[in-house]
Amino acid sequence: MNYDYDLFVIGAGSGGLAASKRAASYGAKVAIAEQDLVGGTCVIRGCIPKKLMVYGSRFPQLFRNAAGYGWRVGETELDWEYFVTAIDKEVRRLSQLHIGFLEKAGVELIPHRATLVDPHTIEVGDRKVTANKILIAVGGRPVKPDLPGMEYAITSNEMFHLPAQPKHIAIIGAGYIGVEFASIMRGLGCEVTQIIRRDLILRGFDNDIRTGIQDGMSHYGVKFITNAVAEKVERVAEGLKITLSGGHQPIVADTFLAATGRTPNIDGLGIENAGVEIVPTDVEGPGYTTTPAIAVDDYSQTSQPNIFAVGDCTDKINLTPVAIAEGRAFADTEFGNHRRQMSHENVPSAVFSHPEAATVGLTEAQAKEKYGDAVQTYRARFRPLFHSLTGDDEKTIVKLVVDGNTDKVLGAHMVGEYAAEVIQGIAITIKMGATKKDFDATVGIHPSTAEEFVTLR
Repeated sequence: MNYDYDLFVIGAGSGGLAASKRAASYGAKVAIAEQDLVGGTCVIRGCIPKKLMVYGSRFPQLFRNAAGYGWRVGETELDWEYFVTAIDKEVRRLSQLHIGFLEKAGVELIPHRATLVDPHTIEVGDRKVTANKILIAVGGRPVKPDLPGMEYAITSNEMFHLPAQPKHIAIIGAGYIGVEFASIMRGLGCEVTQIIRRDLILRGFDNDIRTGIQDGMSHYGVKFITNAVAEKVERVAEGLKITLSGGHQPIVADTFLAATGRTPNIDGLGIENAGVEIVPTDVEGPGYTTTPAIAVDDYSQTSQPNIFAVGDCTDKINLTPVAIAEGRAFADTEFGNHRRQMSHENVPSAVFSHPEAATVGLTEAQAKEKYGDAVQTYRARFRPLFHSLTGDDEKTIVKLVVDGNTDKVLGAHMVGEYAAEVIQGIAITIKMGATKKDFDATVGIHPSTAEEFVTLR
């Protein structure tokens, strides 16, 4: 049968863009459909604008720290409108850049919503097209709990377009999105209250990272209300009144962010028309209405042999570089005569909080569960050299988790300035199977924080 396209991609986010360009480079006729700005969550309302906000939030502390080095910094003030407008302008520039990349690669961009009609037919705009293979790369979306007054809450999507800087922002959610925005808004001078269900933030991360970040955020003025959930939200004269569980007093804030999880963005996609199998997703807490994820095998293939899915809509590891790697592996396998899988082991990640953190490999708890008493840990906690003149009591943590039987490094974790940059390099060594002796035999760069990883004893 003749098809309109060799490959039709639904969703021009990180995974879809990577897959479409790679497939086209092998000579495939490719189209990609996107009803929003091209670039997906990462470019439009995720990694990029978030990191720009992180950069902006760091200046007040730098101004204060400068005094320890003899600099005199006068009165400072944030122009909120300029700040958010500049970020939005950069986002739109990057979106146009991605459109140019598609054109250069020979990929047809269709700026309409696409839905599945059957395993080989897609309805896009006012027409129907056919494709030999279909890739679903529609990403995820934030979800809010179904509680009274949650219509007053915003999600991470709206954080980049607030018309005015909040005076007091309340945040529910202990994941990296809530933690990062709490740090950002506190750095920008807002009063921040973060409400979490347990004692510590960042469930699933190494405990030293969890405590290190939470202690650091508290040090910089983020107020944590632990072992509590929001029960209802009301509009009052002073702002938004948030009633909490566990006997906690209500709080009043002018902005309320629900950072309580994300779910695959497959509503209305027509999955059922194509016979694609779906699986439940896991979003913690009561009151959530979530959509299932698309079930895929190790080669991103769904239950329908010619339909594939990558990225957050599969709910594996919801990170931009993972979606990109999955997309490229799919294209190599299906169009490049190079059958391969994307490995989901030892994927590094970062939390751009204040203090920053990054991690790769197993946590101490995961390692002990898998390897038992043979696990050894090496850890250092210290004030970085930079703060020897500022007087700030900020702490850096570096940690290695090692299998005592083989000497293999199972995980590396860091809390502190430039943690993401440091762990990115260490991730290569762990991916290659480095041992603690390999770390010990490496000469450090002095003075640097990174050298602490090769001097741990």
